[in-house]
Amino acid sequence: MLNRSRLTLTVALSTLLSNNLLIACQNNTPSPTSTPTATTGGQGDSQGLKLGSLLPVTGDLSTIGQNLPLAVKLAVDTVNACGGINGQPVTLVNEDDGTDPTSGASAMTKLTEVNKVQGVIGSFASSVSGAALDIAIRNKVMLISPGSTSPVFTERAKKGELKGYWARTAPPDTYQAAALAVLAKKKGFKKVATVVINNDYGVGFEQAFVKAFEKLGGTVINKDKPVRYDPKAATLDSEAAAALAGKPDAVLGVFYEDTGSLLLQAAYKQGLTKGVTFLLTDGVYSPEFTSKLGKSADGKSIISGSLGTVPGANGKALGDFTKLWKEKTNKEITAYVPHSWDAAIVLMLAAQAAKSNTGDAIKSKIREVSSSADGVKVTDPCEALKLIKEGKKINYQGASGNVDIDANGDVIGSYDVWTVKDDGKLKVIDQVTPDL
Repeated sequence: MLNRSRLTLTVALSTLLSNNLLIACQNNTPSPTSTPTATTGGQGDSQGLKLGSLLPVTGDLSTIGQNLPLAVKLAVDTVNACGGINGQPVTLVNEDDGTDPTSGASAMTKLTEVNKVQGVIGSFASSVSGAALDIAIRNKVMLISPGSTSPVFTERAKKGELKGYWARTAPPDTYQAAALAVLAKKKGFKKVATVVINNDYGVGFEQAFVKAFEKLGGTVINKDKPVRYDPKAATLDSEAAAALAGKPDAVLGVFYEDTGSLLLQAAYKQGLTKGVTFLLTDGVYSPEFTSKLGKSADGKSIISGSLGTVPGANGKALGDFTKLWKEKTNKEITAYVPHSWDAAIVLMLAAQAAKSNTGDAIKSKIREVSSSADGVKVTDPCEALKLIKEGKKINYQGASGNVDIDANGDVIGSYDVWTVKDDGKLKVIDQVTPDL
């Protein structure tokens, strides 16, 4: 059940959050009244906290990504309305990573070495976060992703490579893959093939799914010859044919929107989709994806009946956040918007708890504000700041979930099950949890 209690925001919030929120969020140039310049990448206490966002406003994940900077800005404006962090307003600098690791690395370098931010919300694509992380670590900047779900980050964290400068508010694909495997078994699929985008997201998900599905007694028929396609491919006819060659009951497809639509159209045109259910993931959870695919001769979506999973949002603060989001943006909440809000809030709460705006200081308090067993459970960011200033420990309960960040920077979440209707629209029909 959702918690419908109102956020305890000051009257100043309505002044700071104007009807121009959408335009303001897309402007990478901070306003003159809130743009103190930090002195070094991990420092800058005297100049106030400066955050960056590194999110896909353009590129293959832009359909999902366009709303994420709005959620970050809403979080910053909310906190500034109740006094800011460490006595000063928070500054936000937005960068578009273009869903591209090279562009993302360049933007991250700008944020850390030119803009001198101390924390970054991003990226969304795992491949972009992978490119950005070493830059963040080198500059001692805390990075919290709202959607990079590759298991690679967990593995790197366990080895000590990330040095604590990494966390995420969406659960890793080891959990989502296990949840999708549970869904596949529940639907009675015994033989599944896989076809995935050849990057950290796709390959990590594929490997986790194979392990989980086999554990449940299923068979992945192309396990020894996985189909992994080039993210920059212009045609995917051969990959589509290879994925469906063994007459599977279902096909796991781990895609981004543009290339995923190419592959599924290729499979349809070759007559390979009849009687096969596609199991999809969060990378294509968007109505724009199905509209790109088109319809069959009988007017139905060419992937009607397909099933997918996406990290759900069921946090105690979701009701309050939903109301605030609709009031300030006049939009419906889309996937990963609550996760972006939570990532920004946790960064700011950590800086306040540390009484310092440096990246090192923020890093040291991430788990304390998000998962303290003895902390006061609190959903309202302004109330959380008040408690921290009073010297009390808190356990922030977010909009996406409880945001209990562990030593590897991970959280555990539940997953919404969605399907593609005949008209191409997406509908959430169930929830599923991983069998861990």
